[in-house]
Amino acid sequence: MIFTIFKKELRETLRDRKTIMSMIIIPMLLFPVIFSVVFKVQKSIEESMSSKVLNIGVIGGAESEEYIAQLQNLPKAFGERKIIRLADSTLLKQYIKEDSIQFGMIFPADLALTEQAKKTAVIPIYYKASELGISDKAAMLNDVVFKTTQQKRFQEAEVEEQTFTPYRYEYVNISSDQETLGKLVGGFLPYIFIVFGFVGCMYPCIDLFTGEKERGTFETLLTTPVTRWQIMLGKMSVVVLSGFLAACFTLVGIFLSLNVFHVVEEPRIIEAIHEMFNFESVVMLLLLLLPLIILFAGVMVPIATNAKTFKEAQSIITPLNMLFIMIAVIGMIPGISLNLLTSCIPVVNVVLGMKSLLSGYLEWHLLAITFVVMVVIAAISVAISYRKFDDERNIVL
Repeated sequence: MIFTIFKKELRETLRDRKTIMSMIIIPMLLFPVIFSVVFKVQKSIEESMSSKVLNIGVIGGAESEEYIAQLQNLPKAFGERKIIRLADSTLLKQYIKEDSIQFGMIFPADLALTEQAKKTAVIPIYYKASELGISDKAAMLNDVVFKTTQQKRFQEAEVEEQTFTPYRYEYVNISSDQETLGKLVGGFLPYIFIVFGFVGCMYPCIDLFTGEKERGTFETLLTTPVTRWQIMLGKMSVVVLSGFLAACFTLVGIFLSLNVFHVVEEPRIIEAIHEMFNFESVVMLLLLLLPLIILFAGVMVPIATNAKTFKEAQSIITPLNMLFIMIAVIGMIPGISLNLLTSCIPVVNVVLGMKSLLSGYLEWHLLAITFVVMVVIAAISVAISYRKFDDERNIVL
């Protein structure tokens, strides 16, 4: 009997072309598209980064001249470089925070004496860990320069390479824990919001629209003295609330992880996470999240209204989750930040806005543009939903 039932259900499933599309065709085509988009965007960013002039701050007198000369003589394959001489470390750190320079170096005044004593000179390199790839770029350049300089020193001193190391550089991260952690957490947290927000909307939407049509109770509802748009907005409000609560419980999970289950034990990290999720940032996150959830509902309602069965609606709506995830992945790629262009791209702007909020690097005009764009897109989706719902052919079997 079990095998007979299995054959029957399998036969019915394979007869449904929409199910075949969502089960086989779409996954086969969607992931190549996702990887293609991600790798093309990543390659474009790498090319733009390689063509971008790298500003390097240097503090030091005559002791830094040899380094600067060798750095400027490197082939163009290492990318264009511009040396900016600075007077003190305070100004250097400020310029790095403002992204006027990408990394800075301080050459000690007693560098020559240290070399004569055959001791190792420590040269600090300041950078921001939140800016991915900068430390790798600095290491690549400095490895080439320092190896050349060290070989010259060995020849001048007529000593073996194993005798002493003239130079050693150490990296000093000037980013705050919140900024560094915020960039990392901001990379995957929007993804969690999108997944749970979408799934939270999906099943109530299918049940409230397709399910009611399938049960044949829509006709009874339409005979009540309530206008069509009120019925639609009442149902859609439930869908939005379900998706919003599903996404919000992600924040509750973070709170429980820190304060109840004590998943993170290091006090410095706990303090940084608490700074990220302060009252102001949580309110801003929820404000960005609300129009996104309304957009999800606005996309689902026309599909659920037009579908004839629960199964049909589910087979069409489920792959849309992958579409939104694919769009969100663009915002997670290192090197893409919130600017005037990206703040106008739906879904991507929400991801980037959340990353900037969590890292503590706020540009209110860009967040305002993001919010307005999402509200406009959400309003358009609601209007489309009402137009579909207002057509009686879509809501009555």
